[in-house]
Amino acid sequence: MDQSVSTKANSSILEVWGGTPLQGKVNISGAKNSALVLMAGALLCSEPCRLRNVPSLADIQGMAKILKALGVKIKQDNDVLELDPTHITTTDAPYELVSKLRASFFAIGPLLARMGVAKVPLPGGCAIGARPVEIHVRGLKQLGAEVYIEHGVVHAYASKLKGAKIYLDYPSVGATETLMMAATLAEGETVLDNAAQEPEVADLANFCISMGAKITGAGTKTITISGVPKLHSTDYNIVPDRIEAGTFLMAGAITHSDILLSPVVPDHLTAVIAKLRSIGFQLTPDAQQGLRIQSKGVHTGTEIETLPYPGFPTDMQSIFMALLTLSEGNSVVTETVFENRLGHVPELVRMGADIRVKGNIAVIHGVPFLSGAPVTGTDLRATAALVVAALAAKGKTSIEGLQHLDRGYSDFEQKLRGLGARIERVPAPNA
Repeated sequence: MDQSVSTKANSSILEVWGGTPLQGKVNISGAKNSALVLMAGALLCSEPCRLRNVPSLADIQGMAKILKALGVKIKQDNDVLELDPTHITTTDAPYELVSKLRASFFAIGPLLARMGVAKVPLPGGCAIGARPVEIHVRGLKQLGAEVYIEHGVVHAYASKLKGAKIYLDYPSVGATETLMMAATLAEGETVLDNAAQEPEVADLANFCISMGAKITGAGTKTITISGVPKLHSTDYNIVPDRIEAGTFLMAGAITHSDILLSPVVPDHLTAVIAKLRSIGFQLTPDAQQGLRIQSKGVHTGTEIETLPYPGFPTDMQSIFMALLTLSEGNSVVTETVFENRLGHVPELVRMGADIRVKGNIAVIHGVPFLSGAPVTGTDLRATAALVVAALAAKGKTSIEGLQHLDRGYSDFEQKLRGLGARIERVPAPNA
């Protein structure tokens, strides 16, 4: 993360006055998790590329710094990013930048495929649990690379990667994307079995295809890549961010509001939309990639279990839980993807929620109302969950931990204010 952005966010708090209904239309930015990997994917190309619909985020700035350190020339104009990776000057990713951004590890596949060598430190990132890189490393070895880890740096070498049949022990999004990128320039055919099916994987595949890669099956469990000698320039539009869209759906739901989101790809949010409908909300596709949410009055509790896509997304778990604190009856939320993803529970309890946790399971008993309180976000989605809860709470909620929020939401409070929310970023009292 950009240090100045991080410091500014650390010294700020969000003040939210709850109880105001929202109304209007909100613009959904490009997908953070697509933009980061597509930026790394540009390293595969020996010509300039253009990415459109790039969200304005601290993580995007962090990835840009890493690519610049490798020799990529970058120009940004609003949400358009021009990347010129023609002359890579080094294949050593700098530790001080990589250690702050988990997505930076994506550079290893493209660098190895195009340059034959890559040295990338083990990544840093979120506090939501271990996300080991063993699956990435094992897959790269199967493509013919020599890979070893020394002093916290992953070293990878291969004069020429060779296609292989690879079975992923777990449908890891990062490993699927790393291996798919590496295979685009490998000799022969690569088949990835038990691949991740997330929309961001399909977006990366479409980006690579637009540069001349030969990829089929992205978005299913089996992806086939036929290696090509080189890739060419492209002008590519990133898909809308499904988690940002889901967050605004929760903001509309918890405040019983009528709001319109656009652009949205409803198929990317099937599990979330189905769950909202089942507990009592009306969701209607609108013209030109729009989605409207309306309240039908009382909403009831439900059961949620997070699963890899197309199951219920772990990134929506904490945000949906905020809504369930005010749902009628009991709800049960089971987190199966990350082991430390219930850090928001004590903060919701501080606001008056009735939640009991045992292991990776949270039991929520709906309460009549939440009350504003000082709370702290522990990770990106936990912080978003507290903002959503604060929109419905009585009185003022003060939220710390904004450095997490700024990693994943572009103009978050401005967009909420545009819908009528009373929300303001102010200096922390001790800043």
